[in-house]
Amino acid sequence: MTFMPLDRYAAQIITQTGRLTDQIKGADLALPVPTCPGWSLGDLLRHVGGAHRWAEEIVRTRATGPVSDDQVNDVSGDDRADAAALTDWLREGAALLAAALRDAGPDVQVWTVAPNGTPLFWARRMMHESALHRADAAVAVGGTYTLDREVAVDGLHEWRGFTELPQAYPSPEAVRALLAPGRTVRMEVSEADAAPGASWLVDLTGEAPVARDAEDPEQAGESAAVTVRGSAAALLLLMYQRQDVLDETVEFTGDRELFARWREAVTHWLRKS
Repeated sequence: MTFMPLDRYAAQIITQTGRLTDQIKGADLALPVPTCPGWSLGDLLRHVGGAHRWAEEIVRTRATGPVSDDQVNDVSGDDRADAAALTDWLREGAALLAAALRDAGPDVQVWTVAPNGTPLFWARRMMHESALHRADAAVAVGGTYTLDREVAVDGLHEWRGFTELPQAYPSPEAVRALLAPGRTVRMEVSEADAAPGASWLVDLTGEAPVARDAEDPEQAGESAAVTVRGSAAALLLLMYQRQDVLDETVEFTGDRELFARWREAVTHWLRKS
């Protein structure tokens, strides 16, 4: 399930990329990016642009198997080069990706890193790739960062799907170590007008992690082992380990160590990518 149609995701890829390039206008590409240790601002931009072009190739060619992601991972480049040329390249890649997504439509089969892939997966994933790395750029240049609630809620819902994917975790053993009676994690969006399904529960009491609506009437009155409450944007940045980007607090009730252990395990895919 996704919250937005494909065309909306495609438009947001362009919007988020434009905000990113506006944020770093006039900045030194050699600036370090504290939230991406070892990367310069130039490295960050090359990574985002490479991700856009990787996804564009997959969608445009209707790839049915893995496509080399060297252009995502090889961020090397000359940070003394013309910054304007790099930002133009970044905007161009976003536009090419949006066009490829719209041309393909939401339903054709393409390879994705998760099961049952369609262009809709890449549209959503690249919107959030652009939006979250915009936060990294803001930190690097000492700027401010905001994230529209619609985008943040959708990002949390994407995370909800990640929690059930075996490949999100380091190993089957790491998953089994999380599972035990009474272990549940509730992610609660504080905005009263957030979309249905924005708040959810991660159930770690069975044979595998399961995510479900926190408002499930069959679970009425159920209390979680730990509840994490905040704005959609603050919760999303917390999951991406960028909680200090926003000047907002997130409230914890219950077993905070359980949340930390679960987040450490489920964010394994971030550290290996």
